[in-house]
Amino acid sequence: MAKKSRKQQPGGTPATVALTAAGTAFTVHSYDHDPSSPSYGEEAAEALGVSADRVFKTLVAEVDDELVVAVVPVAGSLDLKALASAVGGKRAAMADPAAAERTTGYVRGGISPLGQRKRLRTVLDASADSHPTICVSAGRRGLEVELSAADLAALTDATLAPIGRA
Repeated sequence: MAKKSRKQQPGGTPATVALTAAGTAFTVHSYDHDPSSPSYGEEAAEALGVSADRVFKTLVAEVDDELVVAVVPVAGSLDLKALASAVGGKRAAMADPAAAERTTGYVRGGISPLGQRKRLRTVLDASADSHPTICVSAGRRGLEVELSAADLAALTDATLAPIGRA
């Protein structure tokens, strides 16, 4: 089910291409996505047999008219006030899904913090540091990458901040 990847895999996504190009250690996990699933992240955690606090969802928010990526555990939710504060903004709201898809180049439920069409400011929930590895979308529904939080933060120039709510 999981593959160590150092070379481009057939059908690679921009996220896996970026990881490979950076020489970052990562593992690809795939599963059969159920389109009727109410939560992409919880579906991934269950399908992969990984604790929901180690699987992180990628959300796009608008902070003072700027799109920002928030990466938080699927077991909780995004604290919009904390996100705004983390990037020095005043107000945050979830971005329009069409704008998020257009800007990142990914579809909702498959938005990865890596390999986005337009690189956005990224904030990674500080809880990520408490795990040896975390899983994030690899850029397609039913595909996750597992890597260290430090590597994810370095590759996305992410700020670590407590932006998630349990």
